[in-house]
Amino acid sequence: MNAEHVVRRGVLAIALAGLLAGGAYAQSQDPTPQQHDIQNDKKDIRSDKKDLAKDRADRNADQRDINHDKRDLAKDRADRNADQRDINKDRRDLNKDRADRTADQRDINHDKAKLARDDQKFGADSAQAQADRKDLHADRVDRNKDQRDINKDRRDLNKDRVDRNADQRDINHDKKDLSKDRKDRNKDQKDINKDKKDLHKDRKDLRQDRKGHK
Repeated sequence: MNAEHVVRRGVLAIALAGLLAGGAYAQSQDPTPQQHDIQNDKKDIRSDKKDLAKDRADRNADQRDINHDKRDLAKDRADRNADQRDINKDRRDLNKDRADRTADQRDINHDKAKLARDDQKFGADSAQAQADRKDLHADRVDRNKDQRDINKDRRDLNKDRVDRNADQRDINHDKKDLSKDRKDRNKDQKDINKDKKDLHKDRKDLRQDRKGHK
């Protein structure tokens, strides 16, 4: 009986030791609330860093778009200004050619009247009449040349106006793009500032949770 009693006590001791060991193991596996807070803080910090990196990348991409828009805007303004200078030159050329054409027409009218007088006074085959016809022909050639110049000036003027208007539309489009990209950049910068605050707060929470855990 004594031997059996000893064996039973030994079995009970082993079973009790096993239960205690299992409880300690289970307790070591289940995190405490403080450990759980620390894990959550670390997870939040990792998430904050990802958000911060993404927003910085977006902000940098928007800044590149802004720089590109500024270059496009500057180029389109230069093109528009060059077209306007061409338009102004075309107008001056057109006005000059119109003045020349008008002067040539006056010369033609004068030559016609002189030819009619000389034909009547000296005869159609006279030297005076022949000279008048020569002058009249030269003035008509000049008048026709001026008219061709006028037609060319008009075409150039119309083309430069079309180019100028297209450049102005590009400028307006560039301004809209620039405004939109600036809004996006500013929004991303606000997100970055918010991410920094979140990261700072989560790091502070982690430090406090670690102190509480100690």
